[in-house]
Amino acid sequence: MKTFELQGSVREVVGKKPTKVVRKSDMVPCVLYGGTEIIHFEVSQSNVRKLIYSPEVFVVGLTIGEKSCMAIMKDLQFHPVSDKVLHIDFLEVFESKPITIKIPVKLEGLAIGVKQGGKLIQEMRTLKVRATYDKIPENLVVNVTKIKLGKSIQVGALSFPGLEILSPTMNIVATVKLTRAAKGAAAAAIADNIIDETEDEATEESES
Repeated sequence: MKTFELQGSVREVVGKKPTKVVRKSDMVPCVLYGGTEIIHFEVSQSNVRKLIYSPEVFVVGLTIGEKSCMAIMKDLQFHPVSDKVLHIDFLEVFESKPITIKIPVKLEGLAIGVKQGGKLIQEMRTLKVRATYDKIPENLVVNVTKIKLGKSIQVGALSFPGLEILSPTMNIVATVKLTRAAKGAAAAAIADNIIDETEDEATEESES
């Protein structure tokens, strides 16, 4: 995964009133847990914008006062009206301790079914995996070239080095569906075959 560097300031006082003051100053109250202690801190809205509003998944290089560590975002809270970030939970991570995280799925290749007139549909945008953070890639590449028309690829058919996939094995990741145009072409082809066979039978009868 890519690393996102983020600097925060320790919050000496916590509670509802101090939290409101933090938010009014365009800062985001945060909590770091998973290590030897729970740390309450704050970061600026502008500094976390690229971390939050991104399709990519990052491991965060956090600097809070004198403490530096690696972490991942575990939970976000938004204002129901303004959509402003209200709170962020961070989990401290270590190279020796596996974590559970959702990683984006990237489809690769031209499916056989698409060549046959079908349409490739991506059913899952992310997969839940478990591994140490240094083994987790930026995305999970799934090759779809062998998917035939009307067929799909399920989670259970996938494997990635160093990763344990936690998403349900029967879930469909991608499928190739028959389009209306392809259905019409298939129906027209069947109709043409029936007409041809009828004409052939009529010709045989007249010749006899």
